[in-house]
Amino acid sequence: MNRAFNRKKDKSWMHTPEALAKHFIAYNVKFLGNTEVDQPKGTEIVKDAVRKLKFQRHIKKSEGQKIPKVELQISIYGVKILDLKSKEVQYNCQLHRISFCADDKTDKRIFTFICKDSESNKHLCYVFDSEKCAEEITLTIGQAFDLAYKKFLESGGKDVETRKQIGGLQKRIQDLEAENSELKKQLQVLEEQLMIAQVPPGNSMSPKNPTDIFDMVPFSAMPPLAPLPASNGSAPPPPARPTEMRRDIFGAEPFDPFTCGAADFPPDIQSKLDEMQEGFKMGLTVEGTVFSLDPLEGRC
Repeated sequence: MNRAFNRKKDKSWMHTPEALAKHFIAYNVKFLGNTEVDQPKGTEIVKDAVRKLKFQRHIKKSEGQKIPKVELQISIYGVKILDLKSKEVQYNCQLHRISFCADDKTDKRIFTFICKDSESNKHLCYVFDSEKCAEEITLTIGQAFDLAYKKFLESGGKDVETRKQIGGLQKRIQDLEAENSELKKQLQVLEEQLMIAQVPPGNSMSPKNPTDIFDMVPFSAMPPLAPLPASNGSAPPPPARPTEMRRDIFGAEPFDPFTCGAADFPPDIQSKLDEMQEGFKMGLTVEGTVFSLDPLEGRC
């Protein structure tokens, strides 16, 4: 495994400069993964990384996991690793951060490159499996380096600084988009909690009186209503009897001891009551025994 980027003037490349400068070259490959390495370059470094990732992939394959397929997009700005179905960018390796690229001469399907991570500043070795295009992909990355280096010389180094600034801005945009998405999720959760806590309009009920253990409203003693004095200072008149009196089940009017008087009884009943009162005054004889209501007449 050994292929460095030799910028020979007489070297012929596989693709046109416009294809890599204005567009990109795409390849579908299998992605074995990436792992951290100690050095930014070296054949032995990438050999160890390949052995490590192959062993991990062998274990995952025994567990039933397949090697994921990805799409590589190679241009003078870098190498993008995208999900083959969703086209979502998984890794964006800028070209100025790639320090080494090589294909395996013992295994024609394997090729690798080492890139410095923009966040952790660690060197990561990416390993891929391509059945037929491993050497071609390595040469395409080398051609992208050659074109980028020529553009660097033509611009006096300004283009590299511009790409670094653009890369930093793109990273910042991705962070802000992720933060914005997280804030939207938190806002949605708060809105749901507010809707649950809020009482819907139209269903508000008047506050109920407190009840006891038997679900009854406790009794509260109220002072009796005092009659209001008349305007001339005299006692208030007695309550007026209702014009229509309710009757009991026998059709008789109920007896009201507070409102009835002597004039309320018929003459024959009134005379009998008078006789009974006289009899009580004079005394009654029951079975030969005389009872007197006058204490001065003696006891029975």
